[in-house]
Amino acid sequence: MQGAASGGSSGGSADRSTSSAGKPSDAPSRASRPRDAATLIITRRRAGRVEVLMGERHQRHSVHPQRYVFPGGKVDRYDSRVRAVAPVPPTVMDLLTRRATPGRARALIAAVVRETFEETGLIVGAPDPEPHKPVHEHWQPFFATGMAPDFTRIAYVARAVTPAGRPVRFNVRFFMIDAAHVQGDMGGNGELLNLQYVPVTEGQSLDMPNITRRILAHVDEITRDGVPVERLTVPCFRYGGIAHRRVEE
Repeated sequence: MQGAASGGSSGGSADRSTSSAGKPSDAPSRASRPRDAATLIITRRRAGRVEVLMGERHQRHSVHPQRYVFPGGKVDRYDSRVRAVAPVPPTVMDLLTRRATPGRARALIAAVVRETFEETGLIVGAPDPEPHKPVHEHWQPFFATGMAPDFTRIAYVARAVTPAGRPVRFNVRFFMIDAAHVQGDMGGNGELLNLQYVPVTEGQSLDMPNITRRILAHVDEITRDGVPVERLTVPCFRYGGIAHRRVEE
């Protein structure tokens, strides 16, 4: 899933809500609460160029069908409690907890590991130190590989929020990891088709949501000189009717 935070108009949302009798109401319409979601940008360097893993959303999806996105999806209620081989790095936790509780921050980074595995077959993990312990059913396929999530190499690089007025909204955290720290064979559950590494400088030619295009440009910025340095802030992108407004957090 990565239909979150895409730009564009809300399709003609009214300034005032309508009562059950069909008459305008003076009460302002209430925006739906954004759902937490997480996306992983897997990068690699080939022939001096940075490439990112992207896939085409299946046509059955109601949000952004047949458009290219990064792997990712919504946070599951059990993600915050899944065991891992190591805690979230302090620098990443500090950035995440500026806009989330510690438990929610851990759930976000765990969700991106789980969703990436489900959609691509790729594992961000290390040998499970406690293989005898049970896990929630949503995590069983991942742990069946003999691995447990490993958060130590994941960087937090951006956030984006779907505009108010959309029926479904997401508060998406974008994470990044080098492909050298990812294991497994490309496959997945079929939600993302045509999985491929795309040069950042050429990816803009693909059909993709506006926010994905903006994040791709951001990835180009922070990887242009090699491995990105530790960041003191991360940008949040919010759609302002014409373009995405960037605010550092």
